[in-house]
Amino acid sequence: MGNKVPTREEALKLLHQYNESDSLRKHAYSVEGVMRYIAKKRGEDEEKWGIIGLVHDLDYEKYPDQHCTKTREILEKEGWPEEYIRAIVSHGWGICSDVEPKTVLEKTLYAIDELTGLVTANAMVRPSKSIMDMTVKSVGKKWKSPAFAAGVNRSIIQNGADMLGVEIGELIEDTIMGMRQVADETGLRGNVTG
Repeated sequence: MGNKVPTREEALKLLHQYNESDSLRKHAYSVEGVMRYIAKKRGEDEEKWGIIGLVHDLDYEKYPDQHCTKTREILEKEGWPEEYIRAIVSHGWGICSDVEPKTVLEKTLYAIDELTGLVTANAMVRPSKSIMDMTVKSVGKKWKSPAFAAGVNRSIIQNGADMLGVEIGELIEDTIMGMRQVADETGLRGNVTG
């Protein structure tokens, strides 16, 4: 087992090594941004939360049928700490992993992973194409429309919010705020001025 704490540079290098897709990289940056935002809000380790968010889908492009399983193999070989690996694998709980999210970090990753997809889709249909002027209310409306971003599993998001003991509105707000921090990396700054 590894106990070397990975740096963001190492995490980013791995992400780029295993993911060439622009959309998967942007999703990774979104999740990283939200994880860092919520970690800061909760007084947790922003670097650790961010790194885990950045590589949470490490194996998805090359090994979609072994999602989460292959990530464990890759990160063990890289000497990553078990705590990081477990957190990453737990985001697939009930889908491709039997590792249940237990810590606040794990529950947060589980809850916001799908939610970043809903928020991104919402940004893309806005006249501004931006996350910078997005409101919780506008995402809330899309939340209630199952046909919008139909691939987003709302029950996972709701389950994650329940595990964290937070309202969906608060989770949406935290996700928007976190994604604003990485708007340039994800292409979601849009054409909002100011």
